[in-house]
Amino acid sequence: MSAEPIMEPIMEPVVPKPQPQPQPQMDPIDLLEAFEKAAGSMPIRAEFIEGTGIVPPQPEHRHNAGIVKLIVQFHLAGFDLAGVNDGFRVAKADGTTMALVVPDFYVCRREPTELDESYRKAHRGWYPIDLLALVGEVTSTNHEMDTGPKLRAYAAAGIPVYVLIDRHAKTAHCYTDPVLPEKADEDEDDASVDAYYGSDTKVTLGDPLPLPAPYPALDTAPFA
Repeated sequence: MSAEPIMEPIMEPVVPKPQPQPQPQMDPIDLLEAFEKAAGSMPIRAEFIEGTGIVPPQPEHRHNAGIVKLIVQFHLAGFDLAGVNDGFRVAKADGTTMALVVPDFYVCRREPTELDESYRKAHRGWYPIDLLALVGEVTSTNHEMDTGPKLRAYAAAGIPVYVLIDRHAKTAHCYTDPVLPEKADEDEDDASVDAYYGSDTKVTLGDPLPLPAPYPALDTAPFA
């Protein structure tokens, strides 16, 4: 009587699946330069906010004329460092770029130093955000950007005063007391999307907008 053969399952060798490798992320400055190059002869100044490259709409005459009148008010009150058109970079704690913003108007803390100009050269046209003491926006067709992502970006950067002329809601706002909540743990995504301003002084367009000392109250009649 022959013995029955012993049958044992043959285990297939386990071949580990290759893990996807993280793709290097494009530097936001490179991304915006690509946007501007693609625009060709159309003048744009793209921005980078909350992980997204943004091409703002072309502002119309009343938008720009109103900004000029606001800037004049600051200069008449002695704020010679009120300006327009410069871009500013917000950095994360690890030194990478959090945001690249071009405010409609602003007041600087200081005249840019040699160190500030070196920073601008190193970052291809973007000044450090800590130059700014006050920042302002006048809404255009993309008013949600100024009332949401930009507000959070400015709060995350710790800018003390954010002036918003909301032509869509017909209101003017002076936001102060920026708050940046701490992350619950080190693995959580960047907390800048939860940043906000603790105080909001709000008036109807046409009424004077009070600003904290030493700034003047702003005449918002040009937008009424």
